[in-house]
Amino acid sequence: MTAQSTDPVDVRLADCNRCRHRDTLLPDGKCVPGDVCLMAKSGRQIDRFLGRNPEFAEACLRDAFWERRAIAARYAPLDAVKKMQRDQDEVVRRVVVSRLPVELLGEYLRDPDREVRMTVAERIAPEKLTSLISDPDYLVRLQVAKRLPHGQLPRMAHDPDREVRKAVARQLPSFALRPMACDEDVEVRRIIASRMLPEDAEGMLSDTDWLVRMEAAKRASLEAITRLVDDCEPDVCSVVHRRLNGFLLEDEHD
Repeated sequence: MTAQSTDPVDVRLADCNRCRHRDTLLPDGKCVPGDVCLMAKSGRQIDRFLGRNPEFAEACLRDAFWERRAIAARYAPLDAVKKMQRDQDEVVRRVVVSRLPVELLGEYLRDPDREVRMTVAERIAPEKLTSLISDPDYLVRLQVAKRLPHGQLPRMAHDPDREVRKAVARQLPSFALRPMACDEDVEVRRIIASRMLPEDAEGMLSDTDWLVRMEAAKRASLEAITRLVDDCEPDVCSVVHRRLNGFLLEDEHD
């Protein structure tokens, strides 16, 4: 039988003679050999089948083939997904945690698969994210830093990964950034300098990185930035002169 889909036909054909749906679904076009098939070893075919016939998904949640279980978990009723035992395959667990209510995600906080934990970190209630602050994988911690309540964020200010610290620097309120001003990474300091309170930014005007000094010069007081009028970097001098000249012009206008 010729596949009726406009997409390329998958050559992995299941044996229709051994399929229990041959006499019920095939005549009605609800399955198409090589294209829309539950029994094929093809995720694409299985997905098309269950998308067309979602009533069969629940029965596949305990199937021996991991990909069939994973796809079935997308289409099965939520009540059935809730009752699934913890699957041995990480792909199946990723689908499950993407569908479970947030209050049921706690048992997956220590899942061995980082993408499962990342999905949990994206969905779990923010107040429960503290369990993942010290996760061994930086991508999980990065997701945590993006959602953690401000009161808990300082605990991640010294994370060993700079991408996590950059996320913390972007999320912390301006008044809480001063303790991170001496971060060893230039990119982290640039973010901090661009967001600090004016009185705190003054302390970064002597930073060894000229981009940090430039960001600090945009925020520090006019009196403080006068020390940079002759900075060795032209772009820093330009920012300083624009601010000082702007102040002088406003003063003359008044």
